[in-house]
Formats: sequence, C-alpha cells, structure tokens
Amino acid sequence: MTLDDYLGVVKRRKWSLILPAVLVLAIAAAVALLLPPIYKSSATILIEEQDVPTDFVMTTVTGYAEQRLQTINQRVMSATRLQEIINQYGLYQKDRDKKTIEEIISAMREDISLAPLSAETVDRRTGRTTTVTIAFTLSYEANETPEKVQQVTNVLASLFLEGNIQVRERQAKETSLFLEDEVNKIKEEMASLDQKIAVFKEKNINALPELLQVSLQTLNNAETNQDRLNEQLKSFREREGYLQSQLANIPRNLEDLTISQDQRRLEELTLQLDALKVRFSDQHPDVIKLRAELAEVKERAEAEKKEAETKDLPDNPAYVTLAAQLASVVAEIDFMKNQLTENSKRIAEYRRRMESTPGVEEQYRALTGERNNLQAKHDDLSRKLMEAKLAQGLEKGQKAERFTLIDPPRLPEKPDKPNRLAVVLIGLVLGIGAGVGTVSLAEFSDRSVRVPENMCDFVTAPVLAVIPEIVSTMDLARKKRHRLAAIIGIFLVVTAGLVAFHFLVMDFSVLGAKLSRRLGI
Repeated sequence: MTLDDYLGVVKRRKWSLILPAVLVLAIAAAVALLLPPIYKSSATILIEEQDVPTDFVMTTVTGYAEQRLQTINQRVMSATRLQEIINQYGLYQKDRDKKTIEEIISAMREDISLAPLSAETVDRRTGRTTTVTIAFTLSYEANETPEKVQQVTNVLASLFLEGNIQVRERQAKETSLFLEDEVNKIKEEMASLDQKIAVFKEKNINALPELLQVSLQTLNNAETNQDRLNEQLKSFREREGYLQSQLANIPRNLEDLTISQDQRRLEELTLQLDALKVRFSDQHPDVIKLRAELAEVKERAEAEKKEAETKDLPDNPAYVTLAAQLASVVAEIDFMKNQLTENSKRIAEYRRRMESTPGVEEQYRALTGERNNLQAKHDDLSRKLMEAKLAQGLEKGQKAERFTLIDPPRLPEKPDKPNRLAVVLIGLVLGIGAGVGTVSLAEFSDRSVRVPENMCDFVTAPVLAVIPEIVSTMDLARKKRHRLAAIIGIFLVVTAGLVAFHFLVMDFSVLGAKLSRRLGI
C-alpha cells in the first residue's frame, strides 16, 4: 500500500478513527477529573551515633538500628494506636459507612510508608565496606486535607522519636534491673555458702588444709620432744639406780653403823663357822666357842635392828642427802612419765589430724572453689552492673544513639496522586491506539473494491467504466448523524484538551516555582 492508500483509508474510516479516540480520551479525562486528590507529607529522621565514645561508655542496647526501627514500626502500626489517630483527626470519614474499622486501619497501614536511607561506610574493626542505615523517611498519604495529612505525619514522626527513646531506656533499665537481681542472688548464695564454710571450719578446725604445715611442724616438735624426754627419763632412771645402790650401802641412822658392824661380824663369824665345820666336828672346842659368839652377835644385831625400826626419821646426814636426791630423781621420773604420756597423746592427735586432712581438704577445696567461682561471678556482674548504670544514665541524657528529626513534615502544596496529566496523556495514547485498531479491524474485514485497478485482481476482463456513487435519502440521514457525532466528538476533544492543558499548565507552573526557588530567581 502507498501513502495515497493510507490517506484513502483515513478518509474513508475517519469516524472509526475519531470516535474511539475521542471516547477513550474522554473517559481518561473524566477519570483524571473524578479521581480524588491524594496528599502526601514526609518527614526525614536521622539516626545519630552516641556522643560519648564507646571506649568510655558502652551502651547496653543491643541490635542494629534497622531491627529497632522495625520494632518501633510494629508498635506504632498497632491497631490501637492507629485507631486513636483516626479518631483524633477524623480520618477516612467517607469509608466509615462502607468499611469496618479493621479495614480502615489496614488501609491506613498501606498509606503509611517507611523508607530507610542507607550509605556505605567502612567498618573500623574489619575494614570492610558495609551498608549502614543512616536515616529513614516516614510518609503518609491519604484523601484528606493537606493540613490533616501534615498533622498525622507529624504525629507519626513524634511516635517514632518517642518510641526509640522508650525502647532504649526500657532496654537499659531492664538490663540494670536484671543485673541487680543477679547480683543480689549471688550475694545470697555467697552468704549461705559462707555460713556453710564457717560451720565446716568449726567442725574441722584442727584438720584444715591451711593448718597442715602447722600440724606437721608441731608433730615434728612433739616427736623431737618425745626423744628428748626419753633420753632424760633414761638418764634419771640411771641416776635413780645409782642413788638406790648408794643408799643401800649407807645406814639409815648413826646406830645403824653399829648394826652394820654387827652384821659384818655376823657374816664373818658365819663364814668362820662354816670353815671350822669342814675341818672339825661340832664338838670341837673352837666350833663351840664360835657358835656361842655367833649367837651373841646375832642376838645383839636383832635387838639393834628392832630398836632402829622403832625410830621414824633417819639421823644419818649422808643417808638423808642421798634419800633427798633419790626422791627428787623419782619425782622427775614421774614428771617425765606424765610428759611422755601427754606428748604421746599429742603426737597421736596430730597424726590423726594429718590423716584426716586429705578428706577434709577435698571437701574444703570444693567449698572454697565454689566460693571463689561465686566471688568471680559476683565481681563480673558488679562490673557489668556498673556499666549498665552508666549506660542507663547515657540513655536518660539522650547521649546514646538517637533519632533526630532533620526534615519535619511540610504542608503539601499539591496532590501527590493522581497525576492527572499522565492519565490524560495515557488516555490520548490509548485513544489513538483504539482508533487505529478500530480502523485496521474495519479495513481488513471489508472485502470491497475501492479502485478500478483492484478489479483486475478479481476478474480477467478489463474495466470499461466506473459508475459514480448514488446518494440516497438514507445516505443523507447517515451523514447528518455523522456530523452530529463529529460535533460531539469535537466538543469532547476540546474539553479534554482544555483539561489536559489546564493540568499541564498547572504542573509546569509548580515546576517553574520549584526551579525559581532553587535558582534564587
């Protein structure tokens, strides 16, 4: 087909092209005109790091800002909180008769958007480049007045700021309370264990491991003392035997000297008598004489002995001196025996202590080990509690990581949705496409012959003449209807054009105002 063929198709099918295009454009203009305006207000909140270096005070709030942000978002987006905002500002009045409160709350959740703003930073510990959320944008859009949209966005931003403060303070406070409770529990366990150790010490006071060296030294001293006492006892016993032998040879009294002489004389006479009996008979005069003398000496000795036994105290100075020394030695021997007995008991006692020390030491080490573990745990928890108190003060003073509103919500000057110009332009494009599609469909479905040259494609005979179009009454009526439709179509096209021109001019005026503010014109 040539250009003339296309022009002929457009001329023949001009109403099939114009009417769908005008209809679609009119529908698009109506939609753009009837869609309610959606205003949008946004606030930008910056996530600032803590003022005090982490080397001095470490916060107890765990988790990244993204996690905490999602937690706060869930709290703010709760049904109770959103229903309070809806009732406070009278939102979604048009939907209250058609939808339930749950549907309205769900619609408000969809109207609220949270967009994090990230940046790439270098991690100081690993040296790797990581993406960190440094801020986030909170927006609210709705078919409400610009003032209400701004107020609701401001309330939502305030809830996020307050929620961050509450979450951080609550976490810091709960951490401090938890550590404080744990420290108190450890103190109670330590007090109970100290009481148990005190009872154990009191029960095994002499077998404690720390007294092992003292017991060993005392045992060595006792054994050495035992040897010394045995030596002294042996010496005193030898002294006792010597004194007893000396004392046996000394008469008790001075008269005993005579008794002793008579005894010696008696012994001599007895020996002499025995010697004479060997040589002579009993009738020999010497034997008889010696017997008479022996009887006399024996009688005198027994009389002196009886007289000496009737006396109470010795009067021989040598005997008295030796007797006193012997009594002193006997007393010393008795004292040594007592000392040895007591020392033996002491040795046995310390040996028993040393034998029981290993068993006591095992139990004592178990108790002291548990006590040391509790003490180490108590010290660690006390240090962490002090750090948690500092972190709690850091959160109360808002010196830790915090949210800062750097771009408060602004009053929207124009609706964010719908983009009426875009709707009209899309309608125009769709209208042209609909017209072209209608023309193409009508043209390809029409098998009529329009020019004489095409007749040759159907018949072998040449074309001799062309009969002109015969206009009838029905044709005239049809043309009138076409003119009326054309007038209506032109009216709709003009109206759509005016609407499009109005929105186009309005958009360009807003764009020009923005450029003027930025350029300072």
